[in-house]
Amino acid sequence: MSIKLRLIVMNFMQFFVWGSWLISFGGYMIVTLGFSGGQVGSIYATMGIGSLFMPGLMGIVADRWLNAERVLGICHLFGAGLLLWASTVTDFDTLYGIMLLNAMVYMPTIALANTVSYNVLEQKGFNIIRTFPPIRVWGTIGFIAAMWMVDLAGWTKDALQLYVSAAAALFLGVYAFTMPPCPPVKAQGSRSMVSALGLDAFVLFKRRQMLVFFIFAMLLGAALQITNAFGGAYLDDFKAAYPGTFGVEHPNLLLSISQMSETLFILSIPFFLQRFGIKKVMLISIVAWVFRFGLFAVGDPGSGLWMLVLSMIIYGMAFDFFNISGSLFVDREADAGIRASAQGLFMIMTNGLGAFLGATVSGWVVDYFTVNGVKDWQSIWLTFAAYALVLGIVFPLVFKYRHDPEKMGQVVHA
Repeated sequence: MSIKLRLIVMNFMQFFVWGSWLISFGGYMIVTLGFSGGQVGSIYATMGIGSLFMPGLMGIVADRWLNAERVLGICHLFGAGLLLWASTVTDFDTLYGIMLLNAMVYMPTIALANTVSYNVLEQKGFNIIRTFPPIRVWGTIGFIAAMWMVDLAGWTKDALQLYVSAAAALFLGVYAFTMPPCPPVKAQGSRSMVSALGLDAFVLFKRRQMLVFFIFAMLLGAALQITNAFGGAYLDDFKAAYPGTFGVEHPNLLLSISQMSETLFILSIPFFLQRFGIKKVMLISIVAWVFRFGLFAVGDPGSGLWMLVLSMIIYGMAFDFFNISGSLFVDREADAGIRASAQGLFMIMTNGLGAFLGATVSGWVVDYFTVNGVKDWQSIWLTFAAYALVLGIVFPLVFKYRHDPEKMGQVVHA
């Protein structure tokens, strides 16, 4: 098996593990376990907690003491055991603790999988910038494949989705140990704990432009987990009004259009970023979030199915234009000595603080609009749309940035 194919398998399984439950787990907790919106939101918020510090800690381990591929394998093996345990639990407190531990071992593997891929490609003499993206896209394909498998098997409201994820994590945990060695790099001189955790990048907060950018990165990051947590439960509530329709019978297949859209919009980022600059691209992302939530509010699995499908397509723009473009902008604005730390800070603000706040507050919103067990989904989604609209109004007023196509082109095409 060629090294590219081996890395494709690794990236495919990395996100297959996540896609097996991320989108459908909220529906399982609400419909099958009877959890409240606040409880579901708090469990999804564990991913934000895990992203605050565990990627940095596992990065230290891989940088200083243990091969990166071994750290990746160990994390997935622990994750497999935790997911199996979670499949047997029905009470909130225990499940919360298990999923928190699972987030602490899974979230670092996203960065570790990238690290292993970069190291292996560099060892084999490949151009990473040209070679890695076609490999990484198989991660998104793996996520979609897992969603389809769980949906077509009828497990979206069943604990069996966790068995699928656990089996995939077990396979990947063993498979990671077969990858070419990625030993720790001996650092030149001493490295402080603050630097290792990526916290030295907080110096960027001294610049008003970057402070505003990171605040909005956190606020946009709050939008990421909302439809992950409640999209499946929302579609399930249409069962009585639209029995037998595609969106009700196959919620994961419908929601997977969002991930398909990602693979298309990511290809357009270099053009938009160089042509319009980060301010306009971020504004496009915010407006896309308004439509993402607004179309959920007015669509349905019947005659309004086209609005739900359009919402899924728009998600690719909402996510990629914020997440990928923001990462490129941070790379350009940070000094060379803190670029890696700046990327860590971007992840903390979006996948850490942002995801935690978004999942927690969205759970409160769902509970607020729930009366006698009946959820007013239109009001729920319109609230989220209004939140995004406020961000879209404020962002261009407070984020002062002058686009330089030549400098941004150096980052995009490097």
